[in-house]
Amino acid sequence: MKPAPFAYAKARSLAHAVELLAGADARVLAGGQSLMATLNMRLSQPALLVDINGIEGLDAISAKNGQIEIGALVRHAQAERSSEIARHAPLIAAAMPHIGHPAIRNRGTIGGSIAFADPAAELPACVLALGGELDLTGPAGRRTVPADDFFKGLFETALGPHDLLTAIRVPAAGRETRVAFAELARRHGDYAMVGLAAVARSEGRALVDPRLVFFGVGTTPVRARKAETALASGDVGAAVAALAQDLNPPDDVQTSGAVKRHLAGVLVRRLAKQLMEPGS
Repeated sequence: MKPAPFAYAKARSLAHAVELLAGADARVLAGGQSLMATLNMRLSQPALLVDINGIEGLDAISAKNGQIEIGALVRHAQAERSSEIARHAPLIAAAMPHIGHPAIRNRGTIGGSIAFADPAAELPACVLALGGELDLTGPAGRRTVPADDFFKGLFETALGPHDLLTAIRVPAAGRETRVAFAELARRHGDYAMVGLAAVARSEGRALVDPRLVFFGVGTTPVRARKAETALASGDVGAAVAALAQDLNPPDDVQTSGAVKRHLAGVLVRRLAKQLMEPGS
């Protein structure tokens, strides 16, 4: 199919982008890896595409004030190669090779993936697991939203219709930080049947404040809070058992909800071992 007719405008600045978004039924064009497909299938029929690729300053990665800041226009491939992300945000570094294929990572953007909020995508789960925050800019100015409050429902976020996601910030990893990431997919590059992004602080072999965020098991990334509590007590078996209360994955075209819950338990066992190992 071909997309429905639309107008096109290239934003000259962040202020210009906000002005364009406020004036029409508009959609943001960044990497376009999801948008182009939905346009061609006519699942999206905006009156205007606002191209933000020329806006300066949205493609930077920087470490400051104990955080790593990633501009919304940072490409997946750029993040994958970044020494700053490898050092300060190792969970994101671990997730990057699982995102699609090289051609997709060359064009797709960090901000685009998070703003699109596919519940089976890797980066929303990582940002939530890290307790990150997101900068949004709209007609009323700039505001910062914690990742815990950003993902509202299926493809639904705290972004207003005229807002633009401009940056993502996550706490920089310290010596005591432990991270682990894994997903189970039919083929590498496919969306995961089930995935897990995990973060904790270590005190010897004990884990403090673990955050377990699953993707592919609901309409948003899902924190397994009861499993987190069990894992903090050192009982991996109890953490796996707690998933029965934390997760209620639906059946989908890939597999049943029951299989997803079983696979979630497999990932908890694998990643708990990684989190508890020194140097992980």
